[in-house]
Amino acid sequence: MHTLSSQGQNLRVGIKRASIKDIARIANVSHSTVSRALQRSPLVNLKTAEKIRQIAIESGYRPSAVARSLVTSRTHTLGVVVTSIADPFVAEVVAGIEEEANAHDYSVFLADSNADPDREVKVVRSFEERRVDGIVVTASRVGALYAPLLSEMQIPIVLLNNQHPGGEFAHSVMIANIEASRSAIQYLLKLGHRRIAYIGDRFGYSSDSERLSGYRSMLEEAGIAFAPELVVHGNGKAEGGVESMKRLLELPGLPTAVFCYNDMTAVGALRAIRNHGLRVPGDISLVGFDDLFLAQYTDPPLTTVRQPKHDMGRLAMQVLLKLLTGADTEQKIKVPGELIIRESAAPPRGES
Repeated sequence: MHTLSSQGQNLRVGIKRASIKDIARIANVSHSTVSRALQRSPLVNLKTAEKIRQIAIESGYRPSAVARSLVTSRTHTLGVVVTSIADPFVAEVVAGIEEEANAHDYSVFLADSNADPDREVKVVRSFEERRVDGIVVTASRVGALYAPLLSEMQIPIVLLNNQHPGGEFAHSVMIANIEASRSAIQYLLKLGHRRIAYIGDRFGYSSDSERLSGYRSMLEEAGIAFAPELVVHGNGKAEGGVESMKRLLELPGLPTAVFCYNDMTAVGALRAIRNHGLRVPGDISLVGFDDLFLAQYTDPPLTTVRQPKHDMGRLAMQVLLKLLTGADTEQKIKVPGELIIRESAAPPRGES
């Protein structure tokens, strides 16, 4: 094994950090040979490359990100736009994004759009000014506007769970909302429910319309007429679930089951049902969507549709990395959901 000379050893303890020039002098090779070896170029003899890399390790050499970006025109940074950093759904998605990014030596900048379309565009433009190599936008509120942005900025953008209708122009990773929603309603129908309500999200855009579509189509297949009074919309948060459920509880004929746009809505609905003196699932069954971490700890544990949040984050990053290399990749990827059966849904009262 190669060992450093006293001159090389001094590089580690000296004030100046080792450079390619220093490594070239120690290895007695050219600067370009060192550069190629550190980039694992096949043009460098294996024995020489191993010697150079060992010197680099022992001398504490670290490549300059700035210098590398000037040579490659890449910064090895990526931008991620989220609707809310406080959203537990976002946390799991971002964890998947960062895992895949780190595996390919990319750093991630995170920015919050607060679900504001104008702010989302500003954040995307600010990432462009930072010279990021690519951008992932979660739950985009301005999907259709990315057509001119993509043309103007020339930066690959991947939308994850795009909330805006359309978006055929952009690459995206989405949950298969209609199919996932149908699986939830099919389960409630099998339990014997016929009067099933839906609490949506008035800001949900395409995800809400698709989940509502799955709800309606499954009821239609079961021969159950659509009842508009059983569909109400909150704000996708717990407080919206409380208010929406209160409206359903004022109906002369109560629903025996409620399918919610997301788990946070279901948490609010659960509280409203209990405050009304009713039980879940004894009086009203409840099904959520997302399978957030808290879903298994509600009382009773929440039956819900799982979105593979971590995997979706990794998949969005994989698509972005392919775009950066010029490789072909599917434009619109739909990921299946999975119904997770716990204890918040049961046959309606009087049936078993």
